[in-house]
Formats: sequence, structure tokens, C-alpha cells
Amino acid sequence: MIVVTGAAGFIGSCLVSRLNKAGISDIVVVDDFSKTEKAQNLEGKTLISKVGRKDFISWLKDFGKEVDFIYHLGARTDTTEFDKAIFDELNIGYSIDVWKLCVEFNIPLVYASSGATYGLGEFGYSDDHAVVDQLIPLNPYGDSKNDFDKWVLKQDKTPPFWAGLKFFNVYGPNEYHKSRMASVIFHAFNQITSNGAMKLFRSHNPKYVDGGQLRDFVYVKDVVEVCLFLKDKRPENGIYNLGTGSARAFIDLAKNTFKSMDKVEDISFIDTPIDIRDKYQYFTEAKMEKLLKAGYEGGFHSLEEGVKDYVQNYLIGTNYY
Repeated sequence: MIVVTGAAGFIGSCLVSRLNKAGISDIVVVDDFSKTEKAQNLEGKTLISKVGRKDFISWLKDFGKEVDFIYHLGARTDTTEFDKAIFDELNIGYSIDVWKLCVEFNIPLVYASSGATYGLGEFGYSDDHAVVDQLIPLNPYGDSKNDFDKWVLKQDKTPPFWAGLKFFNVYGPNEYHKSRMASVIFHAFNQITSNGAMKLFRSHNPKYVDGGQLRDFVYVKDVVEVCLFLKDKRPENGIYNLGTGSARAFIDLAKNTFKSMDKVEDISFIDTPIDIRDKYQYFTEAKMEKLLKAGYEGGFHSLEEGVKDYVQNYLIGTNYY
């Protein structure tokens, strides 16, 4: 039995789909199922049970001996939320409870960390454990992910296998419910569909031209392939970056969205909102050597390949993965 928390969400639902494609159906999905806007993400998926987020810890205490693997992807991911107590409860305390039960029942664990832990990149983007204590995230979400990473690295008692995945800018199908937190590709598609044009954030950093802000965009289909690799191969325990290793400009993303929609480019710029301006990452690029040395050979979609697949096979027609 495999458990996926956050299973009705973006990455979680894509992982459930990928597990199904691999012939795995004995899946228990965990989420806040009262949020109906995410319901379609799990439609058509094969699973054996749904467990509410608030009930999961007690459920795991009762059924832990039957669980073979846990993907703990459930988290509060809103980078514009500044109530630290919410992150302390959902991203730290809850994750500690999951970890301790994985230790007790000898359950392998993969959990979601984040590229947001790197802040402005003052210490680079290496997933070397020695760097974790130095990192300075830009918001409570990033703090919560880094705080849990730091807690994990101090533990003497661990699951039989564990990996923390620092997701960079993930995009792809099943993010229809994410509203403001959805990928720029998703917002670009909707803007272009509505009025034939799109707006990007203007650069407020003299080192970057408008649209020249650089991020490591990684396609969700690649993310879930790495998740399966870790389950099957179980390399050395540790925290692993999960990006492509290649930063790309937002203007490239926009141009490829227009191209995939067969539309004429019409791109303009607006000021970055004040509430996130001083916490805006102008550059991220995952150092991917650790995962590659661990034996991962699955490769990654280029931005051009990923945007085309996402737009033409999912956004056009509002299809799900």
C-alpha cells in the first residue's frame, strides 16, 4: 500500500496518475477533500481509500504496518501567506508527526521541500546538507520548508529510506485550482485566450531586463518520474534538488506559450505587486549533480517541450493528467 498526501493537489494528483500508469492501484490518498475545486484532479484515478488530512495521523497509527511507502506532498504552499502559525502546524508539526510514524513502522518516505528555501540564492543552489543551516528564505512558506529540512538532518532515528525533494518552479496539468499560485504558463494561457495578449512582471532589479528574470522551470511529468525512481531505486538518504538544472527567462516562457497556441506574440509588462516585490527571486537554478550521481537517467523536458505538451494536450480542452 502506497500513501500520497496532498493527493488532490497539483503534484500529488499527477503522481497518483503516474503510479496508476505503472500498474499500481493500492493507493491511499490523503487531502482536505472539503475543497471541491480540487475534486476533478482525482477523477478517474484508481485508489483504495480516501483519508481526510485531519484524520491521517490517527489512521497511520492504526494502519502503519500495512503501508509500504509514503509520499508526503501535502503542505500549505501559499508564498503570499504570512501567518507563521499556519505553516508551523501544517508544514512542520504535521510533517514531524508523519516522519516519526514512518520511523515507528519502518516506512520509506519521500517528502516535499522547496526551492523557496534558497531565498535570494546568497549561498547558491546546492543541495549539499552543509548549506541548509545557512539558507535565508524570503517568506514563512520557505522558512517552514527549511525548518523541517533542518529538523530532519538532526534526527538519529530515520525511516529505512528517506528523501526530501526541493521542488523548483513546477508547472503542468492539474493546477487549475491553484488560482494566484498557479504557474505563469497557466496564467499566460488564460490571458491570451481572453484578450490575445499577456502581461509579465516588470523587472525592478537593474541586473535584469523586463522579462529577463530567470527561473528553473520543471515539468510536473518529470517531477513524478523522479518520485518513482526514488521509490524503486532508493539511493542514498538525503535532500535532493528537483529542477532541470537550467534557468530560463520568463520571456521565453511567454513566447513559447504564444507559439504553442499558434497566436501572434503580444507581451507587455506590469509592476510586480508591492506585497511580493522585496521577496521576489530573480534567479533560481537547481544544482542537479546529486540526483544524477544517484543514478537518475530519466532526463527532463526542455521548456519548449514542456510548454507545448502542457498547452496543447491539457490547457486546450481543460484536460487532466
